[in-house]
Amino acid sequence: MHLLFISACIAFFYKINEVSGSDWCYESQDPCTSHCHGPDIWQKTNDAKACAGRSQSPINIVTKKTKLDERLTPFKFTGYNTVFTSDIVNNGHSVKVGVASSATISGGQLETTYKAVQFHLHWGSEGGPGSEHTVDGEQYPMELHIVHMKQSHSSLHEALGDKTGVAVLGFFYEESSSDNRKYEPIINSLKEITQTSTNTTISLSLNFLIPPVKNMTNYYRYNGSLTTPGCAESVVWTVFEHPIPLSRAQLKAFSKLKFSDGKPMVRTFRPVQPLNKRIVYYSASNTVLASVALLVVSVAVAIRLSWPN
Repeated sequence: MHLLFISACIAFFYKINEVSGSDWCYESQDPCTSHCHGPDIWQKTNDAKACAGRSQSPINIVTKKTKLDERLTPFKFTGYNTVFTSDIVNNGHSVKVGVASSATISGGQLETTYKAVQFHLHWGSEGGPGSEHTVDGEQYPMELHIVHMKQSHSSLHEALGDKTGVAVLGFFYEESSSDNRKYEPIINSLKEITQTSTNTTISLSLNFLIPPVKNMTNYYRYNGSLTTPGCAESVVWTVFEHPIPLSRAQLKAFSKLKFSDGKPMVRTFRPVQPLNKRIVYYSASNTVLASVALLVVSVAVAIRLSWPN
């Protein structure tokens, strides 16, 4: 019965597409009654044929199938501690903030330096599961995407024409027993942007958003796409293992926003996509640290044995 409903819904969408330029939407917006293109047929929206490609994101990361890559060393973050002022916008699909600073990332087996352009978030409903990427089938409450482009490109649009033109850092969130005070500027601003196309001004640095550098040595890497139309397959994805803590109340605050149709902005994530023979790599940090620790112990034992009795 469920399959028949989905088939009928898809057929309904194709009929709509013949007579109107329907916008894209998430499943939580009930595409069958909202006259919008749900994730199953995003490729029917303008300039979004790539959404049916074979290197799409997000994905489910199966940890036992990841491949260790010793070249995935820690990142170098430059300008991430610079405080900047920017607009936080309810764009009808998510919350987005343009990065008004010269923050860049390098290292981590990236082929060049990438500069930060914007960040946005994906979440569930009332603090429930809502991340886009999953790990061994587990979906976290929310996910942060910090979008970067190669410094050699003059615009994000230009960078999307380059197979490795965009680098996105993905961070999971987990529920904590207390508020994360670093997130207060964002949480407080949400009250001002409940309606689509509204915005307000906030001041923050990218360092406020992410874990300490020491907690960012373990991560996953694969080649994929944007997770919204047009789904350009131009993204070098880095998904960090260590989650960011937010309280239940802070997580629930995002569900008070509204889609353009007035419905609660909840479950703003694309379903996971087929891996299609792509390889997901895992950083070698744990292995390196273990090797260093073993070397230190070995040297200490050797020195101790060399001492006279």
